[in-house]
Amino acid sequence: MTRTEEFEELRPLLFSIAYRILGSVSEAEDAVQETWLRYQASPTQPASAKSFLSAVVTRVSIDVLRSARVRREEYVGPWFPEPLLEDPYEDPERSAELADSLSMAALLLLERLTPLERAVFVLREVFAFGFPEIASAVGRSEAACRQLTVRARRHMDAGRPRFEADRREREELAERFFDAFREGDVDALREVLAADVHMVGDGGGKAPLWGREGAFGIDEVARRIAVFAPLFTGVGGVVELHEVNGQPGAILRARNGEILGAWALDVLDGRIQAVRVVINPDKLRHMGPVADAWAILREAGGTRRATERPVGA
Repeated sequence: MTRTEEFEELRPLLFSIAYRILGSVSEAEDAVQETWLRYQASPTQPASAKSFLSAVVTRVSIDVLRSARVRREEYVGPWFPEPLLEDPYEDPERSAELADSLSMAALLLLERLTPLERAVFVLREVFAFGFPEIASAVGRSEAACRQLTVRARRHMDAGRPRFEADRREREELAERFFDAFREGDVDALREVLAADVHMVGDGGGKAPLWGREGAFGIDEVARRIAVFAPLFTGVGGVVELHEVNGQPGAILRARNGEILGAWALDVLDGRIQAVRVVINPDKLRHMGPVADAWAILREAGGTRRATERPVGA
């Protein structure tokens, strides 16, 4: 097998590692490309291409994350990961760990860890790498990596998100939610939302939001969705049901098919616990052409209402 063939075979794994460390599709793709360049330039053939490439992509991702954290501290409003519609890496034996680690809630929890803790946790807890491989990847001793894992696991366990285990039940609830959304039906929305539901949007200061802190509680969330829904449908907006970061959600599109936003739902105990809306155009471009949300909002005649309260368009 040639180096190119080896690399392409491992590309899905490398991207999945990088994305979980970085929370960014574009940065993960860049990290994978840099890994290929280093592999191509290596004068010797490693004993294990998987171990070598996983170590390189991890080191590159740690370096990128360290600089990215500074930018995220200056980010306008809440910061969410770039939406991922499909994880290219599959492992039937670890499907549950892979799906849970991909969720918006889990990735936001990983943001609380240091870059080293995050990398070690991802390699160990998500992808089940051995400590010798992890130590080589991050340049620390095995003992240090074990300590990093324990510390990271403690932080993650303290806030680990829980999700509805039944996939079909999650999908049915998402269908009911978005049907109610299309209709602007407050009563139907209340039937699927948890009492303490939280809805928040990431616009990065580049798209219209109804405020920065989001909406809390069943009454406020249902009311705000009911306000936004007629503006959206009135300009021909389309709701395309789709998994977002391994959880039920949807892509909202303008009349011409351009992307307006990605919505991800956290479902537990037969109710929607959280609604996360990504509308920052910079975080949507990897999925296709992005609509001008401000122009569409002006067309809908909803500028004043939408910018005085939050969620997203």
